[in-house]
Amino acid sequence: MNHNPMNKVAEVTLYFWIMKILATTLGETAGDFISMSLGLGYYVGFAITLSVLAIMLFFQIKGDRYRPLLYWIAIIATTTAGTEVSDLMDRSLGLGYASGSLLLVACLLATLSYWYYRDRDLNYYPIVNKDGESIYWLAIVFSNSLGTAFGDVLTDNLGLSYGVGALITASIIGVVIFLHYSTQINDIALFWIAFIFTRPFGATFGDLLTKPLGSGGLQLPRGAASITTLLLLGIVLFFSMRQENKQQLATVKVRKIRH
Repeated sequence: MNHNPMNKVAEVTLYFWIMKILATTLGETAGDFISMSLGLGYYVGFAITLSVLAIMLFFQIKGDRYRPLLYWIAIIATTTAGTEVSDLMDRSLGLGYASGSLLLVACLLATLSYWYYRDRDLNYYPIVNKDGESIYWLAIVFSNSLGTAFGDVLTDNLGLSYGVGALITASIIGVVIFLHYSTQINDIALFWIAFIFTRPFGATFGDLLTKPLGSGGLQLPRGAASITTLLLLGIVLFFSMRQENKQQLATVKVRKIRH
C-alpha cells in the first residue's frame, strides 16, 4: 500500500468502486433534476454543472494532498456534468447518443495518448503533481461522459429496459474483474474500462429509480433519489476514511517498532 503524503487521488479499493457507482447514480439523478425537474434545460444545466465542476477541480488540484471529501465531491461533479454533456449532445445539438459516444471515445483516447506521450505511463495512483492530476481529471470527465452516453445508447437507441441495461454493464464489469484476477492483462487498461462502465451501470440504476413506470422505472422523485444516494455515499465514505485511518496508524506503529 502506498501512503505517499504527496498523493492527490483516492486509492483504488473495493470502497472506491462502491463510491464510484453511487457517485454515478447521484450524478444521473442530480443532472436530470437540474435540467428537467427544475425546468432549466440542457444548456443552462450544462453551464451550472460545468461551473460547479470547474470550482471543485480548482480546489482539488490546488490542494497539497488527498482530501477524501473534496475528491469525491469532484467525482460527483464530473458524473453530473457527464449527464448534462450526454443529454446536450443528443437533445440540444442533435448528434445522437451513438455519434456522441464515438466523439467522446475519440476525446478520451486523445487524452490518454497525450498522458502516455507526456509521462510514458498511465498510472492512476499515486498522482503527485498538478500537471499530471489535470490530465487525470480530464480523462475522468471524458470517461464519465462516455459512460453516460453509452448507457443512453442501451436504453434509448437499443430500447432496452433500465434493468437490462444495468445487467449488461454489470456483466462487463464482471468480465473486467475476472480478467484482473485470472490473466496478466494490464491493470491500467482494465481500470479505465471498469471506470467507464461503472458510469452507465450507475446511470441506468439512477434511471431505474426515477423514470416513469411506463418506461420501466420506479418514478421516484429525482430530488429524493439524489438525497438518498448522497446519504449512502456519505456512509460508505465514512467507513472508507475510518479504514484508511486504521491502516495508516498501523503503518506508523510498525515504523516505530522497526526504529
